[in-house]
Amino acid sequence: MSNHNISIVGLGSMGYGIAQSMLRAGHRVQGFDINAATTARFAAEGGLSASQPDAAAHCDVLVVVVLNAEQTQNVLFGAGGWAAQMKKGSTIIACATVAPEFAKDMESRCADIGLNYLDAPISGGAAKAALGNLSVMASGSKAAFDGAAPALDAMAEKVFQLGDAAGAGSAMKAVNQLLAGVHIAAMAEALTFGMTQGVTPDKFVEVISQCAGTSWMLENRAPHIVEGDYSPKSSVDIWPKDLGIVLDIAKSAKFGAPLTAAALQQFLAASGSGLGAEDDAAVAKVYARNAGLTLPGDS
Repeated sequence: MSNHNISIVGLGSMGYGIAQSMLRAGHRVQGFDINAATTARFAAEGGLSASQPDAAAHCDVLVVVVLNAEQTQNVLFGAGGWAAQMKKGSTIIACATVAPEFAKDMESRCADIGLNYLDAPISGGAAKAALGNLSVMASGSKAAFDGAAPALDAMAEKVFQLGDAAGAGSAMKAVNQLLAGVHIAAMAEALTFGMTQGVTPDKFVEVISQCAGTSWMLENRAPHIVEGDYSPKSSVDIWPKDLGIVLDIAKSAKFGAPLTAAALQQFLAASGSGLGAEDDAAVAKVYARNAGLTLPGDS
């Protein structure tokens, strides 16, 4: 059923696509972002213009698509936070990559004031967000899933229902991010290793993407290196946060994760070299610099 009042907080590359998908599904959608120009752009495309208090008061579903736990908490419970202004029985879909314990805490705090909280990290990238084809790793109460259903139908191709309480969705996202971060770093290492053997980046993509060594991340990110285009679809600086969360969880479980730790060091090196705001494929520049290689687009 369409025509729900849905608000999106965070109109970055993923959030903007989610907001567009909500509009296509026929919902009444308000978009909010710290960048006023982005908010205005969405309004010009059909998003409703409403003040935050008014949007919160009439909101059926709030989708929070921000960077991390701190921002999620600020949106919900900071000064002027949404949670205190939303009507009882409305639903929050929290999409950031966070620790499972944080998701459980948010669910508890929302339940105390009569709100449904769905722990719902997302995967698929900006292109799938814009098409409404994301994968959502979700956990929460039946009421949270029921309340979130109109928004999930618009934004997701696949919703994995992972449990009846928050935490399980974030745990699965941590597993996904372990693999995704390691795969990006491995792609960068393999591509630049190939260059030392005369394998050009474009030939690397042509061949390896059709061989057993490929991965979704390789096929998605390696073309950015070939094109010399590091405009951020997903930035380097996301990975110290996400892989840091993975390692924190691993530590609490007394689980060694050496591949994750190695990948994290490469992203930290990239960030420390001033590449933090570039596309995460720019981790290849760390390998190239250390080996004296010149990547496409570099002088």
